[in-house]
Amino acid sequence: MEKINAELFTLTYGSTVRQLLIDNEENVDAVNVQLDKMGYNIGIRLVDEFLAKSSGARCRDFKEAAEMIAKHGLKMFLGVTASVSNWNADNTECSLIMDDNPMVDFVELPEQYSNLSYCNMLCGVFRGALEMVNMRVECWYVRDLLRGDDVFEMRLKLLEVTAESYNDED
Repeated sequence: MEKINAELFTLTYGSTVRQLLIDNEENVDAVNVQLDKMGYNIGIRLVDEFLAKSSGARCRDFKEAAEMIAKHGLKMFLGVTASVSNWNADNTECSLIMDDNPMVDFVELPEQYSNLSYCNMLCGVFRGALEMVNMRVECWYVRDLLRGDDVFEMRLKLLEVTAESYNDED
């Protein structure tokens, strides 16, 4: 499979975010929602490619799924890895911590966009992908390099594990 140039991806993503700001009349909250929706739609499709290329090992629980995303999913699609930490007592909430994120190369957020979650598309990707493997999650950024933090920290919270359902006509 051909890989696109990382700089081209970064610039294209930046153009998409800028166009969303224009289309939504600079309403940052609306853009955050749109980025999440776009990511969700990407995630429900990317999971098929990931599963086809992965070793075929099935994750038994949310903890294994988070590790798989951090070590393999991000590597496959963004060329980076993350660490998983800050688990809660019942292993239903954790942090994905990335020191590097190619989506933000060449990006500086002007003050009027300080509430923009520039990489919110990733939250949607994780939501969509995990939903396709029967895990409904919430995802949000806790720390962001674009806001002056030292790393990107994203929280994942498992809401429920859904039962697999099959259509009788399938």
